[in-house]
Amino acid sequence: MQKIFYDFHLHSCLSPCGDNDMTPANIAGMAFINGLNAIALTDHNTVKNCTAVKNAAEQYAITVLYGMELTTDEEVHTVCLFADEKSANEWGEYVYSKLQKIKNNPTIFGNQYIMNETDKILGEEEFLLINAANISFEDVFTPVYELGGIAYPAHVDKNANSLISNLGFVPPDSTFKLAEVHDLSKLDTLTAAHPYFGGCKILSSSDAHYLPDINEAKNFLELEDATPKGIIKHLRGEL
Repeated sequence: MQKIFYDFHLHSCLSPCGDNDMTPANIAGMAFINGLNAIALTDHNTVKNCTAVKNAAEQYAITVLYGMELTTDEEVHTVCLFADEKSANEWGEYVYSKLQKIKNNPTIFGNQYIMNETDKILGEEEFLLINAANISFEDVFTPVYELGGIAYPAHVDKNANSLISNLGFVPPDSTFKLAEVHDLSKLDTLTAAHPYFGGCKILSSSDAHYLPDINEAKNFLELEDATPKGIIKHLRGEL
């Protein structure tokens, strides 16, 4: 078994609320400095900087999952993770087709830079990525699973854009078995109020929008297979 220190919720400069210093190379370098073994890039409603982060992290032998923080129709943030570029891009294209097409105003919301692994700007996303996609919370999990990925509600303990803050409850027909808690000290209180989470595997990631906020080596998984596929299988409960 290997102890894998992780942070599976990071935003790059492609997220309009992400700092411009959150470039692929900087993210990979900070993850290495902080002692992380595995990370996921989870920009809002897009996967377009994931390959750049993966390539930038290769020199540090850091495993990178392809990810996205989807904003559902109910404005519930939901993390979607994939082991490979093909599956992530397929999901990314689907989400983009459901995204409200409102042009970004960088002066108000921030830039949305698409970069390569050396931080060269390749382009800028035209439409605002923090808008909700026309996908309901309940309709996220099956298609992500069928693409070989895993989806789970993000920062369920936060007071904005979480499953609990926006809906007030866990839908009775929910099937997810994984959830993200930002502050683990709140887990007991959260589980007492919403017993559903007591049956879930719990992750805790940073939701970093700035380099100093990326987690240090504190949260970990114990894995036999620390490859991207192995991590996804573990999170899906298959290993």
